[in-house]
Amino acid sequence: MLETMDRDHRLLHALFGAVLIAAVAPGAPLLAQGLESEEAIDKIVGSEVVKEEKQASAEPERIVSAIENTASNTREVRRKFSLDRIDIVFLPDAADDQAPSEIDAKLAEHEDEIADLRREIEGNAMLYHAIDSRSVMMSDVLAVEFDADNGVTIFAAAKPVE
Repeated sequence: MLETMDRDHRLLHALFGAVLIAAVAPGAPLLAQGLESEEAIDKIVGSEVVKEEKQASAEPERIVSAIENTASNTREVRRKFSLDRIDIVFLPDAADDQAPSEIDAKLAEHEDEIADLRREIEGNAMLYHAIDSRSVMMSDVLAVEFDADNGVTIFAAAKPVE
């Protein structure tokens, strides 16, 4: 008789536990702070993010220089965990395949290095979320340029999303 009571008691506890989990589980996602939250993204990025739209044809030398420095900038992306400023420069003419020919030539020349840069950016939570939260696809990133003021400029062949 004692064994039967003990078994019934365990069954009752298991049933009660299952009911409790079923009652609480639907609200659990509401308690989590997902990455759709602007506040969560801002905490990860931790820097001011400035968006700007320019024609690639307005500053081809600057963009070419950033592309030429992709290997060293990729190493810098690996090391950065804090930035004071992140500028995202949208290049709509590059998005429409109308970038100056010197930019296109450098992109082709440094294709493998640019692929490495994009992988490193994906591995850097701060830069990845800064870019992703501004609706820039990683495949649109052409180059990055670091400055002496602990800032970075990211050049993207994209149009800003309004």
